Amino acid sequence: MERKVAWESYSADQLEELEALNKRYIDFISDNKTERRCFAASVAQAQAAGYISLDEAVKEGRSLKPGDKVWAGIHGKTLVLVHVGGASMVEGLNILGAHVDSPRLDLKQNPLYESDGFAYLDTHYYGGIKHYQWVTLPLALHGVVAKTDGTVVDINVGDDSADPVFCVTDLLPHLGNQQMAKKGSEVVEGESLDILMGNRPLVVSKEKGEAEDKENTADETKENAKEKVKAFALQLLQEKYGITEEDFVSAEIEVVPAGRARELGFDRSMVLGYGQDDRVCAYTSLEAQLALREIPKTTAVTVLVDKEEIGSVGATGMGSLFFENTIAEVLSLAGYTGELPLRRCLAASRMLSSDVSAAYDPAYASVYETKNSAFAGKGIVFNKYTGARGKSGSNDARAEYVAYVRRVMDDANVTYQTAELGKVDAGGGGTIAYIPAKYGMDVIDSGVAVLSMHAPWEVTSKADIYEAYRAYRAFLEA
Repeated sequence: MERKVAWESYSADQLEELEALNKRYIDFISDNKTERRCFAASVAQAQAAGYISLDEAVKEGRSLKPGDKVWAGIHGKTLVLVHVGGASMVEGLNILGAHVDSPRLDLKQNPLYESDGFAYLDTHYYGGIKHYQWVTLPLALHGVVAKTDGTVVDINVGDDSADPVFCVTDLLPHLGNQQMAKKGSEVVEGESLDILMGNRPLVVSKEKGEAEDKENTADETKENAKEKVKAFALQLLQEKYGITEEDFVSAEIEVVPAGRARELGFDRSMVLGYGQDDRVCAYTSLEAQLALREIPKTTAVTVLVDKEEIGSVGATGMGSLFFENTIAEVLSLAGYTGELPLRRCLAASRMLSSDVSAAYDPAYASVYETKNSAFAGKGIVFNKYTGARGKSGSNDARAEYVAYVRRVMDDANVTYQTAELGKVDAGGGGTIAYIPAKYGMDVIDSGVAVLSMHAPWEVTSKADIYEAYRAYRAFLEA
């Protein structure tokens, strides 16, 4: 069953809309490389579109009516947007779900050390990565440091053109015979993914015991004077951010590729950027939600979650009760009280669980089954099931719901395709779909095809990004 190439069906107006959307998308993923930044940027856009805080609505005792728009968040990482529709919410919601966390390196709680004249930051990788892909790249540091006095310091180093960058070093090929004989998973070990961050020592006057570069009064720096490169780095951190080595214990600092996302190819038909898994689905879902101008027939909901790459766990993962609690609060403000309306609402809901699919790559054709593969440029991808091998970890949408989704897409002239994640025995993976499905709602996996998934730099087609947006909007308006 051959699917059409989306590019071949666009009018001049659609091509203009496609390019405008992708420009905004490139800006979004370039400026927001962590879940915290995605959350803040999304809330700002939602508020500009007329969304109000659910917490404030609850405190003020407001009632919600058709057309009202509210947002709710938890820990600055996970966001729920609700646009109240005309139909009773007990009859169900139309839900878009995607995740904003991406594979990366995280700094350990005690990350700073010095070795043979170099200062390093020790890391722990987050999510599924190929270790060797992260060496010799220019890297940036993004995150926060929470101090005991209650202040939170924002860290953002490496993405401004005036900033320094960081890297993980690699062995030169002239001495790499033993390294290259190892399996790919062993070429670079996880404990070797340490960030090189300094080489200049703190120069201390023997007479005065002071730094020659700049007067230093930090007790911590004096204590670390024997590790002079580390001490100088700490001095700079204290001067710029007011933080000490101990403050790293309560920090969340992510190590991500430095640099902006870019158009790819002579034809500028693709996007090359970090974190497209799954910000490509998160951003297009956000755009679709905010594009609803009229009162939708069914209440439209978008949930952007954290922690998918490590199992959807924790307070900000889809496995938490935050989503359920938020919907309960919305129902209460809309006049539906008690446990039963909530259960009926969730059971009657429909959801597109959006996450990226592996795009067919001719360079690695042996792991794909072409009839059931996703292809770049052929539109949004629907996966009846994901999982591994014998559908382990899969939601497996029922046939009747798949037929409903087909009808919605066809009515809106959305270009779409269906796929699995490679050959049956090649591996597999899952999404958040199985978690909301526990309520009994209909859920199907959907998303954008990606080349080099989970690599520091991933590739998507502009056409697929546009079709994802069109698909999500059609679903919310159905």
